[in-house]
Amino acid sequence: MLETSTFSVPRAVIASHLGSGATDSGVLDTLLGKLAGRSATIGVIGLGYVGLPLARAFIEAGYGVLGFDVDTVKTERIARGESYIRHIPSEWVREVVEGGRLHATADFRRLTEADVVLICVPTPLTETREPDLSYVVSTAEAVAKVLRPGQLVVLESTTYPTTTRDVVLPILSRSGLAPGKDFFLAYSPEREDPGNPAFTASNIPKVVGAVNESSQKAAVACYTDVMADVVPVSSCEVAEACKILENTYRAVNIALVNELKVLYDQMGIDVWEVIEAAKSKPFGFNAFYPGPGLGGHCIPIDPFYLSWVARKHGLSTRFIELAGEVNSSMPEYVVKRVGEALNARGKPIRGSRVGVLGVAYKRDVDDPRESPAFRLIERLLRLGAEVSYNDPFVPSLPKMRHYDLPAMESQPLSEEYLRGLDCALIVTDHSPYDYDFIVECASLTIDTRNATRGVAQRSGRVVAA
Repeated sequence: MLETSTFSVPRAVIASHLGSGATDSGVLDTLLGKLAGRSATIGVIGLGYVGLPLARAFIEAGYGVLGFDVDTVKTERIARGESYIRHIPSEWVREVVEGGRLHATADFRRLTEADVVLICVPTPLTETREPDLSYVVSTAEAVAKVLRPGQLVVLESTTYPTTTRDVVLPILSRSGLAPGKDFFLAYSPEREDPGNPAFTASNIPKVVGAVNESSQKAAVACYTDVMADVVPVSSCEVAEACKILENTYRAVNIALVNELKVLYDQMGIDVWEVIEAAKSKPFGFNAFYPGPGLGGHCIPIDPFYLSWVARKHGLSTRFIELAGEVNSSMPEYVVKRVGEALNARGKPIRGSRVGVLGVAYKRDVDDPRESPAFRLIERLLRLGAEVSYNDPFVPSLPKMRHYDLPAMESQPLSEEYLRGLDCALIVTDHSPYDYDFIVECASLTIDTRNATRGVAQRSGRVVAA
């Protein structure tokens, strides 16, 4: 059993409740008993970059998992023992499927088999940067159709405060079951850090907030023996606000260094060297780094959820909005730097061969969601560039809801490919890239990530952007 803080010891919670003789506690007692004995079936809705690692954490803690996804390609691949996420090995998937510990299905009627239902579905933005809760709503409706007494439902998708209570709870209540008595409802935000082997779904502290006391007991008991630590908070609203704060904090600080990058470039100062120097201060400073724009499923989106809910309350979040403007402007800044660098060599963007190196949103992951590479490719194509790309983790350019790009396949990162480019644009600083080789072969390399630092032939061949 993993060690936990004294505030969240599951056995104490379970034992004290089972012996309390509390009124109408039978349903909760039964669920807590199943969790204590690892006989509870865990249902995970959404088997993507959050849901599949979460399923893995519960399986490794001794639970059986029933996974749900509307994408039958995913469920069929899992059934064949195949992984579609780089840091989840296919060998592991095959082992747990053959051992009967993981089943995947697109049949949501089977939700009734789960004792715990964890919702890990997307929460994107609309074209007008308003929250798109359509996936949350449709999932809650699917759960409500088969909701039975004794089930715990936990929303893990990032969203604005009050979503669990004001959106999910009313839908589940249509079942005729009473929250806190017949079923239990909580919110616990995901905290995935893909590509970082130091952190997994099971060793990151888990914040848990619920709609009532009995739901909180159920949710804490659910997570405590699975996660390194559980951090109970007073309500689901606090847990929702916690997640938004974490990502807004990052977005604002990244915007600061992005703005400074543009300024320092004009002044002839290396922003990367400045950050390294500032890091030497042992207090009061945390390093954030500039880039070609924000990517991933959280930082580019979550602050706008908070801005939206602020407007509902008649308030403005000027700091957040400004940060969003700065971060959203970075792809345009990069395209400008590409144009300037090509122009200095007597070439316009139109007709130039530009190779984008890296389309994943961060280093060493196969996740392209919200990657700034898509905006860069779209903008360069509109300006008449001949654009290709290489990414060792993204073999084909996936369809993205906000971009209309032609089908593309990752090109081999060969000497012939690089020498045929007018510009190699480093967008994602993947570890497998040989930056000495890239700079040697490409006539011009534009580096948005400081990936070529230390390359011997950098002078005159590399432009920072």
